[in-house]
Amino acid sequence: PIKNLKNMKKINLLMLILIAAFGFTGQAQSLHFGVKGGANFASLTGSDADGLDGRTSFHFGGVVVIGISEKFAVQPELVYSSQGFKISESGFDGTGKLDYINIPILADINLSSGFSLQVGPQIGFNITDKFEIEGQSESLDAESIDFGLAGGAQFKMESGLFFQARYAMGLSDVASDGTIKNSVFSLSIGYFFL
Repeated sequence: PIKNLKNMKKINLLMLILIAAFGFTGQAQSLHFGVKGGANFASLTGSDADGLDGRTSFHFGGVVVIGISEKFAVQPELVYSSQGFKISESGFDGTGKLDYINIPILADINLSSGFSLQVGPQIGFNITDKFEIEGQSESLDAESIDFGLAGGAQFKMESGLFFQARYAMGLSDVASDGTIKNSVFSLSIGYFFL
C-alpha cells in the first residue's frame, strides 16, 4: 500500500508537469515535431551499486518543441531507453536489463543560433526488469516508476537535423530493497520534420 501511494504521488506530479507543459501550447509561437535515437551509457549509482559496471545500449523516441519566445521553449519527449548494468564475477558475466519509457519535460534555453541548454524533470515507466546470466534470467524487483532529473545541450541545424548530449540522474531508488539509482549519459541524433 505504501509503495502504491508513492507511485500515485509520482504519477500526480507527472500529470501536473504535463498540464503545465501543454498549457504553454496556448502561448506557443512555434511547434516542431521530430524523432531521435542514439547511444546510452548507463550505470547504477549508490551505496549498493559497488561492483556493478556500466551497460552500453540505445534509445529512440519522439520530440516536441513548443517555442514560447525566441530564447525559450519547452521540450517534452517520449523515449524508449535501454538501461541497466553489467557485472563480472568469478568468471561469470551477467547483464541487468532495466528498460524504461521515459518522459523528460525540459526547459530549452537558446544561447546562440541553434545551440541551447536543457534541464528538467523526467519520469520513467519500467518495462524490462531482469538479470541475465548463463542463459537464465530472474527479476530484479525494480520499482515500476523512476523519477529523475535530466540536463544537457542541443544543437539544431537549419536543415532540421539536431544533436543532443544529455545526462539523466535518478532521484528515486531503482528497487525498494536497496540504495541504487539510475545514471545515464546519452548521445542522440535526430530530425525535426515539422
